[in-house]
Amino acid sequence: MVRSGQPISEALADSVHLAQVADELGVFERLWFAEHHNMRSISSSATAVLIAHVAARTERIRVGSGGIMLPNHAPLTVAEDFGTLAELHGDRIDLGLGRAPGTDQVTMRAMRRSPVASDQFPQDVLELQGYLSEQTRIESIHAYPGEGTKVPLYILGSSLFGAQLAAQLGLPYAFASHFAPDALQAAVAAYREGFRPSEQLAEPYVIAALNVVAADSTQEADELRAQVLSSRVRSLAGRMPQLAGVDIDDDMVAELMDTPVGQQALHMATYTVHGDREAVAAGLADFQRTADADELIVANVAPGRDARERTLRVLADIRAAA
Repeated sequence: MVRSGQPISEALADSVHLAQVADELGVFERLWFAEHHNMRSISSSATAVLIAHVAARTERIRVGSGGIMLPNHAPLTVAEDFGTLAELHGDRIDLGLGRAPGTDQVTMRAMRRSPVASDQFPQDVLELQGYLSEQTRIESIHAYPGEGTKVPLYILGSSLFGAQLAAQLGLPYAFASHFAPDALQAAVAAYREGFRPSEQLAEPYVIAALNVVAADSTQEADELRAQVLSSRVRSLAGRMPQLAGVDIDDDMVAELMDTPVGQQALHMATYTVHGDREAVAAGLADFQRTADADELIVANVAPGRDARERTLRVLADIRAAA
């Protein structure tokens, strides 16, 4: 996450610091980075490179992708990248996979990505899985490094398609409810109903994502959440051709709140928990029941490194008291 006016080097240093805090707290299972392109506010476009950097500076926490947008890449190169990570860092690497481009149509063309590449997503997942096991699906083609590492795969999604594919392949399923809330319950139900056991996974396993802003007081959390919402409105408005290059100040954000842009920002934040320790603990429990999730993954959206570190520490307190 890169704040407005923040140097990317500083944002990356913040990510390393927060990863080390999460690692030292000892209660967090994994840290995932998303693949996005041509987005000023996100600096994880070279996802495998960032994973390597963070994994080298932590000791226990799993580090992975949430996710690699597989249609952007050849399965063989993904297997080689993540096989290398696994050889360097052992059983601490996760490989979450998505079929969206992680960008817009113009950037897709700049990446030389075919608009129909996502149609091959199920076959690409199987090909990738073969490279990481010892059963390549393409004769005489092997991933070195990669083969035999069995880096665990996760299917990411926000629709029934990903849920059904994860169920069919017997893979864990992670739902992006932190920004795409609509199909959460239907997708989880479809996944659980259709799940087929696999070598990787005997029982269905659901990870559901939500936004969290935790603070020492309700008032502080309210203020931080308002800043997060304003930032989301600015981001959405900045993609509108008529506002390209416009400095969207606080007054304009307030006006946009009553427009479709503001409503979209609010809807994307449907699954957001904010407040002090007690409010966040209750909100997490409510969301886990709503999502029927085995694990929650948190988008730590608080503005600024200090606020995000505080969120981590509050979450650790909640987990330790559970």
